[in-house]
Amino acid sequence: MNDNKKINVVLAGQGNTGKTSIFNYYTGSHQHTGNWAGKTIDKLEGTLYYKGYTIDVLDLPGIYSLTTLSVEELIAREYIIKHKPDVVINIVDSTNLERNLIFTLQLLELECPLIIALNMVDMAKKKGIEIDTGKLQEKLNAPVIPTIASRGTGLTELMDKVIEIRESGQVPGVIRYGREIENCIHELSK
Repeated sequence: MNDNKKINVVLAGQGNTGKTSIFNYYTGSHQHTGNWAGKTIDKLEGTLYYKGYTIDVLDLPGIYSLTTLSVEELIAREYIIKHKPDVVINIVDSTNLERNLIFTLQLLELECPLIIALNMVDMAKKKGIEIDTGKLQEKLNAPVIPTIASRGTGLTELMDKVIEIRESGQVPGVIRYGREIENCIHELSK
């Protein structure tokens, strides 16, 4: 298959957000486990064949931030920066949005093609949490797809968005933090 029909996708998110459930849904029996070079941390890779594409999916270790120095976080940061995947899917726990969005903002700062999978929307609803996905998408300037990984809900739409981003070359816009912070950033980067 030619390279323009191949997509490299990375699943990134905190632990217990449904990341591996999404990985298993997409890859089924077309997956294998290995280790990261020189590390004892599992490396989950799999392949999905969808709408004429061969989609290689990598499940990064669960991480909370790209700024701490755990082995998992170093692996994730190095992979995203050095290998430049075609699309990063950031799986976010809808029941704990604020904590999860710290990592999302760090991914947006890397300016990689990003989709946010707003997972566990059913659990959030049960807790009385309502998230305006349109507003969140507007504020983050990146696609947001509501999902329920345990049921497969929203995962077809998520993969359709992966293909759309790959075909269009769309990258999220730059995050703006407001005039005061932007001025400080400008001063510090001189």
